[in-house]
Amino acid sequence: MEIRATIERFLEHLDVERNFSDQSLRAYAGDLKQFAEFCDSRAITGLAQVEHLNLRAWLAQLSEHGYERRTIARKLASVRSLFRFLHRRGEISENPARMLRTPKLARNLPNFLDEQQVNALLSAPDTATWSGVRDKAILELLYATGLRVSELVRLELSDIHLARGSLRAFGKGRKERILPLLPAAIESVQAWLGVRAKPPRARGQAIAPGVENVFINQRGTKLTDRSVRRLIDAYVQQAALSCHVTPHTLRHSFATHLLNHGADLRDVQELLGHAHLATTQVYTHVSTARMLDVYERAHAGGKKSA
Repeated sequence: MEIRATIERFLEHLDVERNFSDQSLRAYAGDLKQFAEFCDSRAITGLAQVEHLNLRAWLAQLSEHGYERRTIARKLASVRSLFRFLHRRGEISENPARMLRTPKLARNLPNFLDEQQVNALLSAPDTATWSGVRDKAILELLYATGLRVSELVRLELSDIHLARGSLRAFGKGRKERILPLLPAAIESVQAWLGVRAKPPRARGQAIAPGVENVFINQRGTKLTDRSVRRLIDAYVQQAALSCHVTPHTLRHSFATHLLNHGADLRDVQELLGHAHLATTQVYTHVSTARMLDVYERAHAGGKKSA
């Protein structure tokens, strides 16, 4: 019980003091619950009893159960944060997680759409319908701003400033950033706000009381990130795109296309809301890989014509 009570206190710290998103809190809670169950299996009743060897045994168990390295690395980060929190507060004298190494990860390049594929996707919604107008605005915003899907569904009416051509987003840790809106996105959002007030399946076609979210469903309640993923799946099929597309694919496409057109890396970092430049630098690898691919194909064609 002591371990779970400590974990609850740590999660409250992440929520109240660190302003972690609901999604991050759920991930931490799941990882730490699993670690608590491991401690139970080893008759460890308090986190002060955990030693370096216990943590190594836990990592080995995760590997034996078939977890991928990326998942193990995330779970380790959760446990590492917990012990760092306890050590800083003087609740444990030594941090047993300090010397643990993160599993080496293969660096996968982000998946993105080319500009022709993006145009096909953005043209897919039927703007003669209420849902089509909404979905067009969703797709335009995801691509034009690089918003995370969690940021998109949290957007409220007060965050949108069409006259100024900007919106306010709250990223990880509730960090605020202001994003510019291009004319196509402004036009789509304007069209959506013109029909938003009459959701077709709501009682009396009225929005549920207290719902200030920009994007709502047909019943007049706030839209979920799962709903956004589903509607993207439908439009990918409609646009006959052969690749897997998620909301994050549009974020990757936004960053990659900016760099391809000469944007500064630090500007892209700011727009994406990345805390560290190294996170943004992966997109330079994408751009370089694409450039080399184009060069190699062009070079091969030149050899054939010679």
